[in-house]
Amino acid sequence: MDLQLTGKRALVTGGSRGIGKAIARVLAQEGADVALLARGAQALAASAAELAAESGRRVVGVSADTTSDDQVRRAVAEAVSLLGGPIDILVNAAAEPAGFAGPPRLPEITGAFFHAEMDTKVMGYIRCAREVVAGMRAQGWGRIVNVSGLAARQTGNAVGSMRNVAVAALTKNMADELGPSGVQVTVVHPGLTRTERTAPLIAQRANAQDVAPEIIDAQMASGNSIQQWVDASDVAQVVAFLCSPKSRAINGDAIAVGGGTPRSIHY
Repeated sequence: MDLQLTGKRALVTGGSRGIGKAIARVLAQEGADVALLARGAQALAASAAELAAESGRRVVGVSADTTSDDQVRRAVAEAVSLLGGPIDILVNAAAEPAGFAGPPRLPEITGAFFHAEMDTKVMGYIRCAREVVAGMRAQGWGRIVNVSGLAARQTGNAVGSMRNVAVAALTKNMADELGPSGVQVTVVHPGLTRTERTAPLIAQRANAQDVAPEIIDAQMASGNSIQQWVDASDVAQVVAFLCSPKSRAINGDAIAVGGGTPRSIHY
C-alpha cells in the first residue's frame, strides 16, 4: 500500500532511539523528510545520518529538551527551516518508558517525580503540538500521533498510568478541536516493546536471577496474547499508517500496539 507520504515533512520527538527512531525510519522509508528531536546532539547526529543513508531522504536532527518552551520553539523553527516548509506530521514520543524501571510505590511518590513525569510526557507533547499546529491548519492538513502506553489500561505503576491516561485525554481533546481544520490526532499504546534497551535489561535480570538470558527473554515475551515480542518496528508500521492520508477515518482514538492484552475487552 502506498501511504502517500512522499514529500511530507515529519517531526519525531524522542527520535534518536527506541520507538521514536523506529517510527522515523519507517516514515523516511515511505518517502517523508524527517526531523528527529531529542536532547543528545551526538546521538541525534548519528541517527539522522544512519536513517538518511538508509532511506535516501532528508533526515536531520534538532536538539531540545521538551520540558522547555523556548527550546521546543527554537527546535521546531529549526526543523521547519531545514526541511523547507511547515511540519505536516508530528509524532510525540519523547518520554522515558514506564515499563523497564521498577515504579515507586505510593509512599515513595514525590511531587518532584510526579511533576517531572507529567511535564515531559504530557506538557512536552503539548509544547510540540503548539508549535506545529498553525502550519497544519494553514494548509488544511496534518497528522499528530501521540505515543502513550498500555499503562493507561493497567495498574502497577500509578504515575505511569496517570501520565498515559492524560495523553489519551489530551489526544481526544486535540482531535475534536483540530479535526475541522483537517488536522487529525491519534494515540498509540505500546506494551513491552523490544528496543536497543532490551538486551541489556534481559542480561541484567538473568544475572540477578542466575538463569540463562533466553529464559528471561521468553518470560517477558509471554505477557501478551501473541506470546511474542513486539518490536519497535511493529509499532512504527502502525504509526506510519496513522500519519498517512489513508487514515482519514481515524481521529481521536487510541490504538493498542502491544500484541494484545490477555482477557481484557476494550470497546
